Amino acid sequence: MAHDLIATHDKQSALNARYGADSVPTAGPWNATIQLLLAHRSVRSYKPDKVPAKTFETLIAAAQSAATSSNMQTWSVIAVRDPGRKSRLAALSSNQKHIEQCPLFLIWLADISRNDRLGQSEGVKLETLAYHEAFLVAAVDAALAAQNAVIAAESLGLSTVYIGSLRNHPIEVAAELNLPKGAMGMFGLCVGYASDSITTEVKPRLPQDAIAFSEQYSIGNEPEMRSRYDAKLAAFSKRNEMNAYTWTERVITRMAKTSSLGGRDQLVVALQAVGFPLR
Repeated sequence: MAHDLIATHDKQSALNARYGADSVPTAGPWNATIQLLLAHRSVRSYKPDKVPAKTFETLIAAAQSAATSSNMQTWSVIAVRDPGRKSRLAALSSNQKHIEQCPLFLIWLADISRNDRLGQSEGVKLETLAYHEAFLVAAVDAALAAQNAVIAAESLGLSTVYIGSLRNHPIEVAAELNLPKGAMGMFGLCVGYASDSITTEVKPRLPQDAIAFSEQYSIGNEPEMRSRYDAKLAAFSKRNEMNAYTWTERVITRMAKTSSLGGRDQLVVALQAVGFPLR
């Protein structure tokens, strides 16, 4: 009975942290894995401590256990530990200093090059690799694999943060990593031990009713839900990120102007240059 009470308390605390007390969904089954998932937060300050030996191999075993479309396995990953290379990659990624701080920086690739080499060795032209679908499948596969690695890392007491700005300069990143044609760095992932100064809370998300529907999509009372979430995120950002901003403000800031893409408005051209025809 005591164990059940503790589990119920932990569930309630985790859901409160993720959604806020006024938006807690009715959750059913619960276990330590779900508890870990709800505790996720991005960390942008790291200790210099190295991760334990063979951590990379463990994370990749977890990553390779993710689903992959038709078992095509069109993704790869590169571990970067060299300070000089991390510094250069940070410069290509909006100068995010945590890339240089973290002891292990992983670059996840959408990679059709291995399958292309397979076709060449077998004397078969893999026609589907020229189509947009091949890139989309590779990008999805890379994301699924990376998220498995994140869960594994956090279960080991490590912290992480994704680096999407790696796509700001895909051609330069490809040159830095000696990527073959048909491979592109989709995003980076910092892995390491969070700095002792980190006190960031779990960031609240939109209420489930805003993003999860039954049978068909429904806008419902979206304006009201957004208004409540705006207030919640503004309070969170003021406590944790020095300046208060609402979700509405964040979306508009990131999506209203092409300039906010940081060069990613040329992504199609870059993808074609690194070997994705995108027909």
